[in-house]
Amino acid sequence: MSDERSWTAERIPDQSKRVFVVTGANSGVGLATTRALARKGAHVILAVRDEDKGRRAVAGITAAHPAAELEVRRIDLADLDSVRAFSDRLHADRTGVDVLINNAGLMAPPRTLGPQGHEVQFAVNHLGHFALTGLLLDLLAAGDDPRVVTVSSPNHRKANIFFDDISGERTYSPMGYYNQSKLANAVFGWQLHQRLTAAGSPVRSLLAHPGYTSTNLQTSAPVALVKFLFGRLLLPLAQTPDQGALPSLYAVTAPDAESGHFIGPDGMGELRGAPKRVDLAPRAADPTTGNRLWELSEELTSVRFGLPATG
Repeated sequence: MSDERSWTAERIPDQSKRVFVVTGANSGVGLATTRALARKGAHVILAVRDEDKGRRAVAGITAAHPAAELEVRRIDLADLDSVRAFSDRLHADRTGVDVLINNAGLMAPPRTLGPQGHEVQFAVNHLGHFALTGLLLDLLAAGDDPRVVTVSSPNHRKANIFFDDISGERTYSPMGYYNQSKLANAVFGWQLHQRLTAAGSPVRSLLAHPGYTSTNLQTSAPVALVKFLFGRLLLPLAQTPDQGALPSLYAVTAPDAESGHFIGPDGMGELRGAPKRVDLAPRAADPTTGNRLWELSEELTSVRFGLPATG
């Protein structure tokens, strides 16, 4: 990365005629990402669970940027049937996709199961995005400078994947299982990079994280202690969503953002700052963990990428 410390959203190249799918695009970092891309001419599909909130987000952006090319499509990442329906609609409409931003997230709720019986953080943060990526891979492969950016967290560095209790049936910790999902994001993004490269695919797979950013992630779902800690006590340390979106925006638009890169803030503890390349935890790049999680994810989602496993 060159001169990344001065990189801002104003440096995003023109994105006219490119189509982006952004999950969780109606609020927080997803909304800031969508707004910045729309200002640069991108056509952005807001992939959201609540279509009314998505339409309100579109109205807010178009009020300031009347020429913005935006559309709202429903997806519930906790429900794999909804993910498949979203993909089916894009294929039926013959909608091209150049970039997928796996941004939506859920943090530290009480133990809850999604429609297919998966712990909801693992379902929303990882399985839904895993399935969506696999189902849209053919569209991406035909795209212009195609990229997949999966949003993880520094928390992936202190996480484990509980393969023997993946849904927390025996021992559930809200933050422990949030951290598991963020490690799963990191493992997936790295494995996808490795497999796409081995297959000779033009699609780049990158990872990003927003640092500590003030969004409803810390207040909409967490158990009370987590909500108090991150949604109130530590909130003065947080940066704005526009700042938190910069790593994702760099990953999806910068010409020198390479497949396999992990982009985060450059400040102390990666809490805030300009985008830079940051370190991936060794366990996220461990091939045994990666292949095991990939195989489990294919089994749980019934989505297969047809990419070669890597060692």
